[in-house]
Amino acid sequence: MTFTFRPVDPLKDAELLHTWVTHPKAAYWMMQDAGPEDVKRAYTEIAADEHHHALLGLLDGEPAFLMEKYDPAHRELVGLYEPEPGDVGMHFLVPPTDTPVHGFTRAVISAVMTHLFEDPAAARVVVEPDVSNKAVHALNEAVGFVPEREIQTPEKTALLSFCTREQYLTATARGVTV
Repeated sequence: MTFTFRPVDPLKDAELLHTWVTHPKAAYWMMQDAGPEDVKRAYTEIAADEHHHALLGLLDGEPAFLMEKYDPAHRELVGLYEPEPGDVGMHFLVPPTDTPVHGFTRAVISAVMTHLFEDPAAARVVVEPDVSNKAVHALNEAVGFVPEREIQTPEKTALLSFCTREQYLTATARGVTV
């Protein structure tokens, strides 16, 4: 599977994103009660933020997943850990489907990581998933993330984890990723 990326267009993509982020399977995205205007507003704010970016992952030109990248020195994790130069924060969401494809989500996280590390300034990816989100912990581990510790964010108890470029390349070389 080959994915491409494009910036989220808050006006054009809000309706699609609304169906994704409010679905019961997207509970960890914490937008279950958001209306379409709330989603449009949230992604308009991200589009205007120099430290936070939302991208759609496309498969054959069609939206297949959502990815956000952010600077953890300025967003999300400010004051919760000591950021290092080259740190980039990441979230991703694979929407539910009636026709699941085996290995798709692992292919998505691999594409996200490859995309992030295409930036030579990116040295380490930082994630902070909910401690109870065991499925994403397994995916993170598969691409090289190493948990550091639990942290308390305003929204959740999170598992702060890191993946350096070298850890990702090692995981990829082992054939762990798709």
